[in-house]
Amino acid sequence: MPSMRMRATAVLAAGTALLAVAGCASGSDSSGSKSGLKLYNDKGAWKPFFEQMGTLGKQQTGLDMKPVGYTDEPTYTAFIKSSFRTKVKPDLFTWSTGGRLQEIVAQNQVADTSAIWQEGIKNGDLTQDLAKYYTVNGKQYCVPLNTGYWGMFYDKKIFAKYNLQPPKTWADLMKAAQTLKSHGQVPFNQTTPTSLFSFAWFEQLLAGTDPDLYEKLSIGQASYTDPGVVKVMEQWKSMIDSGYFSNPGDKADPADSFKAGKAAMVINGTWFNTSMTQRGLKQGTDYGFFIIPNVVSSLPKTSLVFESGPLCSLNKAPDKEASTKYLKWWITPAAQEKWANARGDVSGNPKVKVADPALDATTKEAASDQNRLVLRYFEAAPAPVLTAALSGFDGFLNKPGTYKKVLEDIQKVADEYWKTHKAGS
Repeated sequence: MPSMRMRATAVLAAGTALLAVAGCASGSDSSGSKSGLKLYNDKGAWKPFFEQMGTLGKQQTGLDMKPVGYTDEPTYTAFIKSSFRTKVKPDLFTWSTGGRLQEIVAQNQVADTSAIWQEGIKNGDLTQDLAKYYTVNGKQYCVPLNTGYWGMFYDKKIFAKYNLQPPKTWADLMKAAQTLKSHGQVPFNQTTPTSLFSFAWFEQLLAGTDPDLYEKLSIGQASYTDPGVVKVMEQWKSMIDSGYFSNPGDKADPADSFKAGKAAMVINGTWFNTSMTQRGLKQGTDYGFFIIPNVVSSLPKTSLVFESGPLCSLNKAPDKEASTKYLKWWITPAAQEKWANARGDVSGNPKVKVADPALDATTKEAASDQNRLVLRYFEAAPAPVLTAALSGFDGFLNKPGTYKKVLEDIQKVADEYWKTHKAGS
């Protein structure tokens, strides 16, 4: 597996290459046009949905928006960060909350959206609960591009073939995995076409075992070498050793693997529903979705992994007024209803009715007192720690026996980070 240094070099090279061609793909079409905006994103597969939003936005705001999508996360990140110091600046761009948002806010790059949030909360288009994920040092930045809950997508036909039902307990889930394995069927897809989602099972196992420990890790109040974390890695290793996962060397898109029946289940966010429907699969007929039960059944609430991805603009956006106007429109019910239901996903706007009955039920269940929302690891971990963890978990999937070394290496980076940052914040 390539070292982190080699990956960093590759990312820098990709960013340099992008600058060579980005001059004709800068932010606004004429560096400040009030009619044309470009929305840079790391969700290239969502191009049709962004285009639908562009059409609706043009009708309702007079602003034209064209998406510029990337499918490789490191290349996209390199481009956005390079825009901070060049003239090639996006009008709008997608990012992530948590440590990565804090990082670019600290560099004074992101436009303050506190006024949009105050108005949105007052109008009922945004919630105070969601605001905390967009708050850095008392101010809000960006607006919700999407929200999502992580759970398990499962192949209904495979489940029916082996008389399986969505599990109510962790023991049920492991029994289903063993049943599938005994019939030569791979139970779980690794969800790793890249290392981007290599954290998924770590997050799920730890949050479902000790959610307090999971949250303490993200704020520097616990160590990755804590016995509780080690135990979770050992459990993950045991599942890999049992043959419950697809080959980590298979870089096919999880949705393609799922459609081909290579794996009966795939852990992912509700937004993955978009990938399924794009491939002609039907919710309720071809596949279903369930919230994953806790590993430890005695926990008072089910740990439900939650994420919300931001849509941002820069302090030095080509046309700050136009970008701000578009962000204000984006959170309105008319925009959010189109955006959520076109993709078959949930919305951060409480006024929006989710058309898909299963997703609507998931949204209601997520809001119940039976669940404890925990922030997705990708957003919860500080940026340097996340980078180390993604690389480490990716290596672990290929060599499960290295789990202790992986945790030690992540903790070294965490120690360095928390030397200059206040733990608990």
